[in-house]
This record gives sequence, structure tokens and C-alpha cells, in this order.
Amino acid sequence: MSEQTTVKEIDALRREIEHHEHLYYVMDAPEITDAQYDRLINRLKALETEHPELVTPDSPTQRVGGKPKEGFVKVAHSRPMLSLDNAYNEAELRAWADRVAASIHRNETLEYVCEYKLDGLSLAMHYEGAGHGAAHLSRGLTRGDGTVGEDVTSNVRTIRSVPLAVSADKLKKAHMPQTFEVRGEVVMPQAAFIKMNEERVRAGQSPAANPRNAAAGTIRTVEPSIVAQRRLDYYAYFLLVNGEFLLPTQSETLEALRTAGFKTNPYARTVATIDDVLAFIAEAEARRDNLGYEIDGIVIKVNSVAQQKRLGFTGKAPRWAIAYKFPARGAVTKLLGVKFQVGRTGKLTPVAVLAPVGIGGITVARATLHNPDEIARLGVKIGDSVAVERGGDVIPKITEVVSDAQHPRGDVEIVFPSRCPRCDQPVLREEGEVDYRCVNASCPARLHEELVHFASRGVMNIEGLGDVMVGQLLGHSLVEAAEAEDVPLEEADAASEEEPTRAALVHTVADLYRLKAEDLLTLERVGQKTADALIEQIDRSRKAPLYRVLLGLGIRHVGERTAQDLANTFGSMDAIMQASVDELKAAEGIGPIVAQTIYDFFQVKKNRDLVEDLRGQGLQFTAEKKVVGTALAGMTFVLTGTLPTLTRDDAKQRIEAAGGKVSGSVSKKTSYVVAGEEAGSKLDKARELGLAVLDEAGLLQLLG
Repeated sequence: MSEQTTVKEIDALRREIEHHEHLYYVMDAPEITDAQYDRLINRLKALETEHPELVTPDSPTQRVGGKPKEGFVKVAHSRPMLSLDNAYNEAELRAWADRVAASIHRNETLEYVCEYKLDGLSLAMHYEGAGHGAAHLSRGLTRGDGTVGEDVTSNVRTIRSVPLAVSADKLKKAHMPQTFEVRGEVVMPQAAFIKMNEERVRAGQSPAANPRNAAAGTIRTVEPSIVAQRRLDYYAYFLLVNGEFLLPTQSETLEALRTAGFKTNPYARTVATIDDVLAFIAEAEARRDNLGYEIDGIVIKVNSVAQQKRLGFTGKAPRWAIAYKFPARGAVTKLLGVKFQVGRTGKLTPVAVLAPVGIGGITVARATLHNPDEIARLGVKIGDSVAVERGGDVIPKITEVVSDAQHPRGDVEIVFPSRCPRCDQPVLREEGEVDYRCVNASCPARLHEELVHFASRGVMNIEGLGDVMVGQLLGHSLVEAAEAEDVPLEEADAASEEEPTRAALVHTVADLYRLKAEDLLTLERVGQKTADALIEQIDRSRKAPLYRVLLGLGIRHVGERTAQDLANTFGSMDAIMQASVDELKAAEGIGPIVAQTIYDFFQVKKNRDLVEDLRGQGLQFTAEKKVVGTALAGMTFVLTGTLPTLTRDDAKQRIEAAGGKVSGSVSKKTSYVVAGEEAGSKLDKARELGLAVLDEAGLLQLLG
């Protein structure tokens, strides 16, 4: 075959594959079978293997590439990706519409665009000219803090509904330039979510809580091949050029995106009145359980971009758009009993065991009762009928007892145990505290939670070490580990329940660093790939900074900020361990109760032994001490709006490094309000109180 013939065949194959991918992933209207599609892909791969010089970045075979070398780089957005204000009922929605109407000229037509509020994560995709009038995907950014996002391009490329390139013909039809930005929402379809959780349980990992969290975790996975397997989806809703909306209306924007080959939500509608909006909301609520993906409300936007500009922004949200949030979905069921879970601090949490009931497509059989005070407030007893809601459409909670002719009251009081349900040691409720706690520091339930906490993303970030895997490491069979965490396993039959308990592989968090891949291979359904990946994650966590190690110790009252303050002030684990209560109290942000708790923790030999064991495993025990200046000592600042060159975090760090404090609210005690572009109500309040207002240049001048 001549080179010219090969080039023509490759080009034709790419166009044909892109056509069928668009039909399948965007239009949901496939014309060929999976086997026929696979034959096209395999033929293209074979030709590109024979002629690597003809491979292009936007070829359909190049969706899955290598992982980023240095993790995810932070990149500033072309314009802030702001959140939306919420309305929870008709009155709040009409009040917003009245505010909008008051700002619109009387002779103007006011229209709204209604779109489903997809329960995922925002993503900005940048396209650049690729020659021959086409555009190719150059960068994909997460929302981040709204001003700066993370570059997750390698993962975005694996999402089949994201075009790797837009042809010159499509750009011309959509009246779009070669360089543009598309913003939208990444979601995990319910079918993909269910499949992923089944795979996680089979691998000994804990299931994800909901599709939104699963999508957010997936898009930040450093292995694009894993992202590709998760089958994420993308819906576009904004089109920008140089940070500005390209077209005069939102409805035209959605049409242009569809013409260019992007997937948009098919249920979007342009309406003229709030009554029309309310009708759209009612239709969406009736349809939401059958969509195949999660929505938690409706987004309503003023259609005209010119009107949007006049309406402007508050400090954190546009005035021209609002999110109508659906009420929590609920049902009435019976409280069959109460189980008590033991947390890593020994706290006993009552968990309601419910007669299984369907709520929004999810079967709910458990709900938290929080603590004794909540049980008393509800007045709930075993045998009662209770109203259950999925708070935030995720976490089930009991909202009230239902008592009528059809729902007679129960008569069994809920009594907290006097001894721990896991280790049979005494349970105490200290004076002034709400919670009961197990007094046994070596309680196996506490160890389980300590290990899960230690491995969690915000602490040592050991991916793959979830509830079920921890259960197996502590000697439980896979079924026992799953049942202990209320993880359903179809394979949980009577025979497997009788499986003998293994010897535990870990007895403290430090034992994690002694694990070898061959140890993990002795666990159920753990293969070489899973074992190697977990060992790699554990080894990588040795490089976590000192404050994360402190956080991983699980000291009561020590959260991320306090751990950072300790590391910045003392500079080493040894200095913290040797500090007196008075020295601890003198540290930034640490009060007397927290100082005493930290001091008491390190007086316990078991805790000191654990610290020394972790030291021996090569964890980070030093940090650069933060030198605090005095230029802004005694001053309190409030930041609002977007500054020209400094991010919110940059400004905050520089103020604190100079001895100042940053507050989230304006008061008479505020020394300065630092206001940037699109500053909102905080600036208004500062002016009302007659406070000094600085721009970025003024702040930099103060900092010297």
C-alpha cells in the first residue's frame, strides 16, 4: 500500500470512528454494533502502529495516554468559575425573579433558560487552532477554588463525549472561532457508578458514597487508563472566547455547542415566565428517577448576555442565574432496631436499622441517629414508623416519628450499651459531653477507623485502602469485612459467612509500611495488579508533609488547620511532643482545650511508641518553620472579589506571613477590606461601616 493510500485510509477511518462516537456517546443513537466499532478501531490502531509518523494527538486511538509526570498543575481560569445562589421553594424563586425584573428595562423582553442541575463537577475545556481551520483540545481544567483549577487534560481526553477535535466544517456551521473555551459538567452515569462499586467491593475496597464523589475522585486519578474504564460523561453549557461569552444569548450558546458536536442536556428549554419555570421544575422532578444520571435541581439563567452583564455578580455568584434545589427525597418506614458503631476516638454512634425502603432509586436500610440528644429530640423508639430523607440526596437521616392510625407507636426504648459492642470494655459519657465513648484505646473498632482515617484523601491519601480492605487486613473475611460496613455482597451466602477468620496483617497504622505485595495476595480477590498498586500508594505516602502525619495520628480536636499551625510553629514532631501546655497554647490558632488534648496525647506511652515506629518507617517528621512578620500585626483583613494577580490563597498567605489575620466576614473590628473585581456584599457592608478599602496595589504597598 502506498503512503498516500495509507494516509487516505487513516483519515477516512478517523472520520468514520468520530462519526460513530458522536452518535453513540453524544446523540445516544448508535448505527453500528460494538463489534463493528471495535473492528474500525483495531484497523486504525494497526495502521498507526505500522506508520507511527502518521499518529496525531486527536486520533481516536490517542484518548488514553500516560499519567502526568508531576501530578496536576494548577492553572488560572480565563474568568472565575463561580458557584450559584440557591432557591429552595417557589417564594424564594419568585423573589429572585422580582430582583431580576427590577433591573431590566421596561421595554425589554425577559427570557429564562432552564437546564438540569447535573450532580457532578464543573470542567473548563480549552480548544486551539489545529490547522486546516479545525480546533483541537489543548487543556481541561477542574473548577478548583473558582479562580485556579487543576490541569486534568490527560483524564479529560478519555471521556468519549468530549471531542478531541472540532472540524473546520462544524466550527463554520456553529459560527465559532478556532480558539475557544467550553464549560460544562462531568457526571458518572448511574450504570457506571453501580459497576464501579461492584468492582471496588470485589477488589476489597470500600464503595463510593455517590456518583458525584465518584466522578470527582475519578477525574483526579493519576492513571488515565482507570479514568477511561469509569465511563464518565460530559455535558456542555457555556461557550467563551477570551473569557467572555461568545454569543448574545444562552439559548444560542447551547445550539452552537450542539452544532459543533458537544453533548448538551436535551431537556434545556427557553421560557418567558416564572410560571413556565415552575412547570419545567415539576416535569424534571417527575422525570429525575429515570434519567440514568443524578440531578439535584434546576439551573435558571437569564437568556440575554447583555442583560446578564447589567445584572452583574455578588461576591460569589452571578445575579442573573440561580439554582432551584429539589427537596430531599423521603419515605416512611419502620425502625427495626439500633446498632452502635465505634469510631476512631471511641465514640459510639447509633445507627438505625430500617425496614428497607426505596428513596429516589436507592434502597435505604440504615440511617444515622447521631447521638443521645438527637434520639431524645425525635422521641423515637424501636418499632416506630419514621420519616427518612436522603439529606443532600445522599446521606439518609430520620427527620421525625410518624404516629397515626396506620402507624402505631413502638414501645422499646433505645438504650446505649454500658460496654463496647466490639471489645466489651466499659463505655463512659464524660461530664459536659453529648457522646458515649469506649475507654479501650486498643479497641479493634477504633483501630479500623484509625486505619481508614490515616489512609483517607485529606490525610495520607493512600488510594485503595478503604473500609473493606482495612477489614481484611484486620483479619476478617471479605464477607465479614463488607457486612461490618453494611456493604452488600451478592456472594454473601451462608457458607462464606462460616469462613474462618485470618490472622491480622496489621495491628497499628505503622504496620501498613511493613506490608509486602505477597501479604496482600493472601487476601480474597486481591490480584497482583491491586496488590502492587496499594503497596505503591503506601510507599508514596511516606513523603506526605509533617502536618498530614500529625493529622493521621487522630488527636482529638486536631484538624487540618491545627495540624498545619503546629507544623509551621514548631517545625518538627520532636518539638511538638516535648512542648508544654503553655508552649502549645502560644502557637497560632491553638486554644487551651486543644493544647491540653495534644499534650495529653503525647504523654501516653502507646502513642509515643506509635510515633517512634512511624519515624522508623521513614515518614516526614520535620517541616520548615513559618517565620511570621510584624508588618500587619494586630490587623484583620477581609478579602472579596477577584484580584488582578493574586489568588485568594496567595493574598491570605502573604497577609498571615506578615502577622495579619484574614476573616470571612466584615465587622467593626475589620482593619481593611481588600476588594477586587466583582466584589459584592462585603464591599457594600465595608462602606456602610466606613471601613478602609484597599485594592491589590494598596495591599502590596502595606506588605512592603
